[in-house]
Amino acid sequence: MPYTGIVIHHSACPSINGKGFDFFVAKDGTIIPSEAQTDPDYIHVCLEGDYSALRTPLIPQQIEQLFVLKKLLQRLLLTFELNADDLYPHTMTCPGERFPWSELVISTKDRYH
Repeated sequence: MPYTGIVIHHSACPSINGKGFDFFVAKDGTIIPSEAQTDPDYIHVCLEGDYSALRTPLIPQQIEQLFVLKKLLQRLLLTFELNADDLYPHTMTCPGERFPWSELVISTKDRYH
């Protein structure tokens, strides 16, 4: 099934409400897949936490969570033949203005992350 891209959420988003994502990345790095596809065009990934209030530097738990997210995104991009330009925020406030997009440096060519 061809997807258009991957949408990133955070769990503080009021529209998530425990559903509306294909993969949930918990604070401890656990990945929980959804039982059912949520959108035929996009893969939705939700991070546990509120990234709209993110402060720097990142705490170790956030660093681990983002590392797991990078690995998941790398696998999804390769599997569905997408590229890093196909990553999108859910809305202007989700995952938040302070979401560390620069931490998601991904290159599927040399597997650099």
